[in-house]
Amino acid sequence: MLAAERRRRIAESVRSRGVVSVAEMAEALGTTEITLRRDLHVMAKDGLLVRTHGGAIQPAGLGHEPSYSEKARQAGAEKAAIARLALDMIRPGDSIVLGPGTTTLALARLLVHCPELTVVTNSLLVAQALMEAPRVEVILTGGTLRRSIHALVGPATEESVLALRASQAFISGNGFTADRGLSTPSPVVAATDRALAGAAQHVVVLADHTKIGQETMCQTVPAARVHTLITDSKATPKELEAIRSVGVEVRVAEADERGENKRAIA
Repeated sequence: MLAAERRRRIAESVRSRGVVSVAEMAEALGTTEITLRRDLHVMAKDGLLVRTHGGAIQPAGLGHEPSYSEKARQAGAEKAAIARLALDMIRPGDSIVLGPGTTTLALARLLVHCPELTVVTNSLLVAQALMEAPRVEVILTGGTLRRSIHALVGPATEESVLALRASQAFISGNGFTADRGLSTPSPVVAATDRALAGAAQHVVVLADHTKIGQETMCQTVPAARVHTLITDSKATPKELEAIRSVGVEVRVAEADERGENKRAIA
């Protein structure tokens, strides 16, 4: 198969699925992983995709909001490891805020057996995950349904958290840099996440390596307002050092293929 045809089919797969892996794509195209990596490198230089560890993702663009299903296919093991590390920060009796996202959902699933916990969330998936948690009180905000992220957003959501005060907020987004902090493509989602962060004394951002060093259109929370960033060991060290330099505590989780923590690096 000619290189042009391979790259056309790779581009089609990235557009339809949002993410491709080197191993799967090489097998599908009947080529070697070395050749496939060379194709991805060329396509990344042309702006057709963004290289990740083991594959590539669709270039988000400043204003593109990935769907929940797109995000769910990315960095699953790393998100699980991040969630396990975040769990260590939660104590019995805590009141916490959990924003929407695949990584915050992974954390919610670990909270089912936590004793005496109050969780405020605008995520329908987080609330559903905690349905079977008898000792976790769940406060679901009001708001307008944003189907792409399975969450409630907008002025009603912001209003519903104004009177609340939680010990910690665990939120996510689409990009995190030292200069802009956490960002997301949607203005309404950014405003809602900003309100969620504002309801907590301690703001924790959960962001896997695909988000580190990325910027999207709307700033959610500036780096100065973020106390802790939890990411994974595939994040670019230079980016993490820049984030530390602006006063953010960075915790790094290492995961095996099953998403189990091998070790954590402060």
